[in-house]
Amino acid sequence: MLKLLLQTIGWILAHTPEPLLHGLSAVLGELIFWLIPRRRRLALANLDHAFPGRSPDWRHQTARASSRRVVETGLLSLATLYLSEKRLRLIIRPAPSLVDLINRAHQAPRATVLITPHMAYWEAQTCMPLVLPAPFPEMGVIYRPLDNAAADSWVKRARERFGMRLLSRKEGFAESLKILRRQGIVGILFDQNAGLQGALTTLFGRVCSTSELPGLLVEKFSAQMVVLYPRRLGFWRVELRLEPVAHDQTVAGATVAGNRWLETTLTGDDNLCASWLWAHDRWRNQDIPAKRLRLEAKRDFLATDLSARGLIAVPRRTRVFVRLPNWLGDVVMALPLLRALRVSRPDAEITLIAKPQFLPLLETWDIADRLQPLPPQGPGYFLHFWRQRGAFPDVWLLFTNSLRGDLEAWLSGCRQRFGLVRPGKRRPLLSHAYHVPADFDERTHHQLELWENFLRHFGLNSPPDRTPLQLSALSSQPSTVHTVGLIAGSENNPAKRWPVAHWRTLIEAQPGAHFVLFGTANDTPITNAIAAGFGSRVENLAGRTTLPDYCTRLRACRVLVTNDTGGMHLANASGVPLIALFGPTNPIRTGPVFSSPATILQPPGCVPTGGASLADLSPADVLAAMAKLGPAPTSST
Repeated sequence: MLKLLLQTIGWILAHTPEPLLHGLSAVLGELIFWLIPRRRRLALANLDHAFPGRSPDWRHQTARASSRRVVETGLLSLATLYLSEKRLRLIIRPAPSLVDLINRAHQAPRATVLITPHMAYWEAQTCMPLVLPAPFPEMGVIYRPLDNAAADSWVKRARERFGMRLLSRKEGFAESLKILRRQGIVGILFDQNAGLQGALTTLFGRVCSTSELPGLLVEKFSAQMVVLYPRRLGFWRVELRLEPVAHDQTVAGATVAGNRWLETTLTGDDNLCASWLWAHDRWRNQDIPAKRLRLEAKRDFLATDLSARGLIAVPRRTRVFVRLPNWLGDVVMALPLLRALRVSRPDAEITLIAKPQFLPLLETWDIADRLQPLPPQGPGYFLHFWRQRGAFPDVWLLFTNSLRGDLEAWLSGCRQRFGLVRPGKRRPLLSHAYHVPADFDERTHHQLELWENFLRHFGLNSPPDRTPLQLSALSSQPSTVHTVGLIAGSENNPAKRWPVAHWRTLIEAQPGAHFVLFGTANDTPITNAIAAGFGSRVENLAGRTTLPDYCTRLRACRVLVTNDTGGMHLANASGVPLIALFGPTNPIRTGPVFSSPATILQPPGCVPTGGASLADLSPADVLAAMAKLGPAPTSST
């Protein structure tokens, strides 16, 4: 039935006046562009990635033209079997370079691998025996059979009408080898979406998986490699062109050379650029959800690719947006995984989205390519994320667990929105979710471990980097090694605060030490009560530092005594030895994660997962822990 339908449509198209077909293809092309939003967005996103310097209007017009030309190609493919030879010679003409190749093939036969990019009018090459001088040299074209046997039979008949031999990828590969041994020509569709069976290369700066079959044949038979491509001259008017591709006769060299030719050609010729199939996902291999956060293919030609381009690192052209948590401590705990992401996907352009007050700190980490503050709450909040659609993010990683965060990602138009889902919860706006196993007891596992499981589920293959921040990442050198830092507040839970009386006892017991109280402006009532009467040896900085200054002053401390709060994680990340006081909260789940010296203290009798009152933790226990870190100074500094 399908074969009969194709035959009927093909006959009708072949007998329809071209002006009508031209109008029909234009209308259908526009309808496909506007009525299939996923395809439209994919085409625009691909063009935005490939040509970030071109105007949005140019990219939009190119995408529409590409859509129309795909329809033109489809109509011609259906009609070819029923078009006369005279009319086909009018539609398709060979360029002089192609005629020269055929003449040389007669005079001095040489094994030739002919590669064809994914451009409109790709079917025109099957008419080469008709439009080129006879006799036509021995040539076979490797193709992928259709799943429907009847449709495949009909398509094969149309393509072989003038003597072109089609060689199935499944069954005809051996025959293609025989043709090359006889110094013939083998044609191959040049594919940048070869899946795990391809080779890692770049195209327009983005990592892709390119078919290495042309390169394998080139190397095995010392073959020349040429590109055959159709150049549209008008509606159903095509010139078949041919260009040699210089390469070093290796698999890697030939594969990379093909991609570089394609880039150069599409960049320099708007006509050919509009003929490329931009609505096809040529970079698809690197967005497989289960492998999204790593680079993977059968072979890795990136070193050859970078060397050919004079680069020392993979361009960062995969746009990864990371929505960070809303609490400082959680933001700091995410750093080891952000580092791992940078290693696992070196091609990622990482954009960190966080509260505005965290951005100065994030800038000192030098882990992100872009920083984006959350907009102010109000009517324009979600409109801000809708406008992100123009940035065409490839990946949106959510360290948040809220509907608001999920809505932010969904509004951006990002196709891949990754998050974790706990048992009994729903997050319908995620495109891909890591479901926390029902037997995963979060009380006995660190938050970082849960996040690591989440990212590994989507391909992360590098371990979290728990190394403290280097001193060079901070704004200045430490001022003194005698200072004892104290963080007495807690932003979100008063029960996490050690009593003011205990802090004062700790200070009184060390008359020779200089103390610095850290905190936010909300902590000043507590810090003022602790500092009262101690004079200059207790410096109260609560509410008086920016986050970068906060880091610098923390780094100047010999030791930090701290409640379970964001500053604890910041000091731990900065390499400051610390004594962390945990009572009601769980140090197994939210304790320090960096490899800096850290001592966890809990009240006597408290279970490891927390639940006791901090008032029961005595200053004597804290003093004993401080003594183990080294003797305190005997005089004031």
